[in-house]
Amino acid sequence: MSKRKKYRNPKSGTSGLNEPEASYAQPLSARDVWRMFQETDKRFQETDKRFQETAEQFKETEKQFKATDKKLKQLSELFTSQWGKLMESLIEGDLIQLLNARGIKVHRTQQRIESKQPRPGYEFDILAENGNELVFVEVKTTMKTGDVKYFLEKLEKVKIWMPRYSDMTVYGAVAYLRADKNCIQMAENNGLFVIRATGKSASIINSEDFRPKPF
Repeated sequence: MSKRKKYRNPKSGTSGLNEPEASYAQPLSARDVWRMFQETDKRFQETDKRFQETAEQFKETEKQFKATDKKLKQLSELFTSQWGKLMESLIEGDLIQLLNARGIKVHRTQQRIESKQPRPGYEFDILAENGNELVFVEVKTTMKTGDVKYFLEKLEKVKIWMPRYSDMTVYGAVAYLRADKNCIQMAENNGLFVIRATGKSASIINSEDFRPKPF
């Protein structure tokens, strides 16, 4: 029996037995494995530290956003409050003259009639009176139908909330800078004076034959 001679095929890179030549890396020592483990662990620790730093930065940013949002809310409330007082002062300045011209002979006014009792309490922006007649005024920068409805509900309870006025005639008025559609007609149909603020003054815009409803 003849022996097969091994030969190398230069093109295929295989031996005469047509088997590929295998290359083997030098086995890793325990020290190499330990060093690789330490390097990997160090990288994990660095990555974890970066994640923690990023999380802290997010927390700080969120804290700053909350603080800024709180300040903006406070400024908005302050602006709204101051603007409301400005509107009330504008209406109050002309109110006696306007009501006198419509036959309601009031001679004094006051702002912010309010009470915490009975719960949930009540508040009226302006009150004009003469000892026999009262005119409660609701002031809105932008008047909506919901504002008119709510004000009418309050007027119905005036003599319950304030029994000292039980023998007086109570009227209502709404004052505005801007008004949603149908608000003006709705207010007049329910017996309310309608007062429009016009920059430096105010005017009653009800028709000449308008008669206010007593509450």
